[in-house]
Amino acid sequence: MIRFECDYAEGAHPRILERLVQTNFEQTKGYGEDEYCENARRLIRRLCDSETADIHFLTGGTQTNTTVIASILRPHQGVITATTGHINVHESGAIEATGHKVLALPTADSKLTASQIEKVYKEHWNDANREHIVQPGMVYISNPTEGGVIYTKKELQAISDVCRACNLPLFMDGARLGFGLVAENNDLTLPDITKMCDVFYIGGTKVGALFGECVVITNDAIKKDFRYLIKQRGGMLAKGRLLGIQFETLFTDGLYFEIAQHAVHLAIKIRNAFRAKGFAFLCESPTNQQFPILSDDQMKTLSQNYAFELWTKIDERQTVVRFCTSWATREEDVDSLIDDISELNK
Repeated sequence: MIRFECDYAEGAHPRILERLVQTNFEQTKGYGEDEYCENARRLIRRLCDSETADIHFLTGGTQTNTTVIASILRPHQGVITATTGHINVHESGAIEATGHKVLALPTADSKLTASQIEKVYKEHWNDANREHIVQPGMVYISNPTEGGVIYTKKELQAISDVCRACNLPLFMDGARLGFGLVAENNDLTLPDITKMCDVFYIGGTKVGALFGECVVITNDAIKKDFRYLIKQRGGMLAKGRLLGIQFETLFTDGLYFEIAQHAVHLAIKIRNAFRAKGFAFLCESPTNQQFPILSDDQMKTLSQNYAFELWTKIDERQTVVRFCTSWATREEDVDSLIDDISELNK
């Protein structure tokens, strides 16, 4: 069985494993205060073009989202997101478990817009009964989104401007950020994101690491006591150097972007094969996630040799599925899939 259902099916890039083995018997300080974490922070600050950004390493995406969001919101506030947002649909109510409501907005393409955010904010403050309603307290977006699409620089700037005008901290989930940064027609850079967001994270788990996410904080109010909150929510790894070594390796000699480019290149090959055969897609994704629409018979045929994710039903006969590539996806496996796509009855 060739697996395309996620981008974390494999372990870690060999260069990361080599560094972990090389440094295995070294003694270092714990809790992220070691030299490897410090060097990783220096590398990431340089890439973000921000010497004042706070950099923290946590172990997983849900843990990162809950820690960041709980650190920003007061008890009566909620977080604005798209209905497709990871915190709304794929984290088992983790945000609600911290005592905060997810304020989910419908979107056409899994991206929030500045006008949506402004509308929610104004409707709340213009409501005479607002004290009986959860107050919008921040905005959460993903880039790439859960639908595999990316924000343009213009779109993110507009969202950032509205958030700052409304005093709503902007948090970007970058679990798959690498794939967005190397995507075709992407015009966002890490420095752009650093300037426009109050806090974001750079995903490692889905981009070649064994585990780990890197939180970048630019808003001084969010920086305050953040390490206390990491510890309180179980995110402070005693052997913190395991995270530092991984991110140091990912951001040495461009490995992070090389990994992402490999996955995106193969995903586009898959997209083009489905497109050449006349298949429709849920959305036009330029990243490592592709969402073709298949009939039940077509799914049955492909599932004999390939694992992929069932995304959503279109109707009684058709389903959106997801094919996802990773740092370790083999070109020969993609070529095999392409051959089988070409043989599907249409």
